[in-house]
Amino acid sequence: MNRRQFISSSGAAAALSGGLATGTASAAPAKRALMKVGTETQISDASLKRLARYSLTNVGGPCPVAEGHMWASLDELKQARDVAEKNGISYDIVTPPILASSHIDRERHPAIMLAESPERDRDIEAMQTLIKNCAAAGIPAVKYNMSILGVLRLPGRVPGRGDATYSKWSLKEAKPATPLTKAGVVTADRFWERITYFLDRMVPVAEEFKIRLACHPQDPGVPPEGYQGVDRVLGTVDGLKKFISIKESPYHGLNFCQGTVSEMLHDPGKEIFDVIRYFGSRKKIFNVHFRNIRGHRDEFVETYPDEGSVDFVKAIQVYKEIDYSGMLMPDHVPQAPNDPGGQQSFAYCFGYIRALIQAVDQMS
Repeated sequence: MNRRQFISSSGAAAALSGGLATGTASAAPAKRALMKVGTETQISDASLKRLARYSLTNVGGPCPVAEGHMWASLDELKQARDVAEKNGISYDIVTPPILASSHIDRERHPAIMLAESPERDRDIEAMQTLIKNCAAAGIPAVKYNMSILGVLRLPGRVPGRGDATYSKWSLKEAKPATPLTKAGVVTADRFWERITYFLDRMVPVAEEFKIRLACHPQDPGVPPEGYQGVDRVLGTVDGLKKFISIKESPYHGLNFCQGTVSEMLHDPGKEIFDVIRYFGSRKKIFNVHFRNIRGHRDEFVETYPDEGSVDFVKAIQVYKEIDYSGMLMPDHVPQAPNDPGGQQSFAYCFGYIRALIQAVDQMS
């Protein structure tokens, strides 16, 4: 896309021509783009130096914990923050291990999502302590999820651009009759009870210590009858709307995975922008996984950001419109044989997102 096409697609050309027609220029200062390029990474000197090379100044990462321990101590969080700051990078969001994205059968500590007592109260108390430690260490947010099934994808990969391959989900090709997990049957009512139990005990602590709790949606959504016995209530836009309303607080919101939310929609290329506006206008977007898909609900592949169903030029304008000031993170990048860990794909995405931010920042 050349500069003329980019400006035309944004609506900036219409605004500019309107100003010329009246012979006046707007007295108001241009609105700035507040978002930042970010990523999730292990907090190490080598990793952060590499990211600084790509101009990143903000990251998130897993809890830095000693071998054999479940939770990060205050000293461990401070040490990780110091390593980031030494490299000119802000450590903005931490991911605890308790509700990681792996399948529930492989979880080390699944008590919260299994509603196991008294273990879930123990784990909630540990997470409350993590919030207090994040506040003391100057780390402003905690990312988590409330998933039982983890991320669902088909085995194998599909050909993509060049020698890249993409992950795929197709409900009709999957096996909805697969065995139950050890969670058993989890109806919507049971799932909401577990979510509410958690939020009732976590949000007041987050408010007290001013730490944002950013929940990742369930990836992908499944039909109401569920998958492997589980109704994924946070796999629809309506479910996410209900979720943010359970505890009204500026510290209760979303890790808004744009890819996952696009997977909830029948026509993401048209529908995603109003969804961003809905949650963004309510200040419920704390962090963004800025990734694209080609397809729609129940049938999609994960692509590079510039070749999916969602127009990222338009998306970046909407984030500017809602004054989103957090990170835009690549996620689930394509893989290639000579790109271990997807580092080349991530580097491509970093540059692409940074260029989008710079371009939209110049628009009125």
